[in-house]
Amino acid sequence: MDLQGKRVLVYGAGRSGMGAVSLLLSRSALPVLFDENESLDEADVRERLLNEAQADEEASETDLKRGADALVICAGKVSDELLDKLDIAVLSPGVPCDKPLVQELYRRGIPVWSEIELAWNETRGETLAITGTNGKTTTTALLGKIMADARPSVFVVGNIGTAWTGQAPKTRPDSVTVAEVSSFQLETIHRFHPKISAILNITEDHLNRHHTMEEYARVKERIAMNQDSGDVCVLNAEDPYLRQFGKELEGGPKAAWFSSASILEEGAFLKDGWIIIRDGQKEYPLVRTQELKILGTHNYENAMAAALMAYYDGVPLESIQKSMLEFTAVPHRIEYVAEKRGVVYYNDSKGTNPDAAIKGIEAMNRPTYLIGGGYDKGSSYDEWIQAFGGKVRKLILIGQTKEKIRDAALKNGFEDVLLCEDLEEAVAKCALLAQPGDAVLLSPACASWGQFDNYEQRGDRFKEMVRALEE
Repeated sequence: MDLQGKRVLVYGAGRSGMGAVSLLLSRSALPVLFDENESLDEADVRERLLNEAQADEEASETDLKRGADALVICAGKVSDELLDKLDIAVLSPGVPCDKPLVQELYRRGIPVWSEIELAWNETRGETLAITGTNGKTTTTALLGKIMADARPSVFVVGNIGTAWTGQAPKTRPDSVTVAEVSSFQLETIHRFHPKISAILNITEDHLNRHHTMEEYARVKERIAMNQDSGDVCVLNAEDPYLRQFGKELEGGPKAAWFSSASILEEGAFLKDGWIIIRDGQKEYPLVRTQELKILGTHNYENAMAAALMAYYDGVPLESIQKSMLEFTAVPHRIEYVAEKRGVVYYNDSKGTNPDAAIKGIEAMNRPTYLIGGGYDKGSSYDEWIQAFGGKVRKLILIGQTKEKIRDAALKNGFEDVLLCEDLEEAVAKCALLAQPGDAVLLSPACASWGQFDNYEQRGDRFKEMVRALEE
């Protein structure tokens, strides 16, 4: 769609919203920025826009400043008069579709786009997109490296930390865009069409927004809804939701499977300590898992998914192999921090749900002091507690969920629980109690909101506190 002259409501004045406004201005659209915060500082918004906007080569700084000055900003509410003039609305990922304003947009027949729909509309070249409950960031980062090592123009965008809307104007016909996308973003796609997609897994998360697992799975599976027989959808053969979904792809994209537990007739799997890709009658040993710089079976699954996506996009196996062996873990995902007095500290702040936190525990090879708790997303913690498997010496809990998780631990027979006021107290207690040969793992099984802005801030603060401990 040509956006020139279109009046577009952007819902949310955070990083995503500002990126959307910048892109719209560079395309000579007429954005209207709306935020529910009635005390939004308009002067600050315009200054941030000028500082953060990344226009393409065709948009001059003068044009951008003129557009920023003319930007309509609505704080608290949008008038009916303005709603009557809208052509499109773009939602930031944090805005649920059941908000009254969003429902009013639907009632008026105004197309409601996600941020990724807007970005994809302005992206040239191929799109490779990854979703799933866990492993998205690691898989996106690894695939991004594989593609960047093999292709001249690669952009790694999305939830991984780089707004896609800021990079879309820079793409060209030979570009490859590797995108990490969330269920929040997939709710409101329309024409979004990746050449190769991947759904890594579907486990309980974000039920406070999607309400049921069936709805959560349906939204995740939308990543493939516009793909056709010339495209590929990479799926986890060990996930029951995805096994069923793969059966429903007939006539759509090719289902390419990976498995950490089964030998597949076609796809990627583990065999005798190797990651193997099998295509027809040919079997290609890629790498030994012990040679990878990322730990745990869940990371071998991430590596298989990334390798399959690159393979089906035509990257030579030798190039895939070299990139996989060079790749190191992303920050905040079972990230080694330091060893203090014989105790090793790991930052797994990105373990924001029980299933992700289970992966963190499974990767530990020492007796572990586990720091958990945070914002309540409506998750159940029973399976997480049951996965401790004798590895956890003590569970140290913080945040809104600390009593809820304590009760789950006691119900499941784990009694060595300590409640703390905040992360600072939790780290101090671990430093006091842990003995040489132990590990301390921050793997909260909860979101960070309430105490921190995001999991990155939580993980960075943990690393600061650990590094400040006495040697």
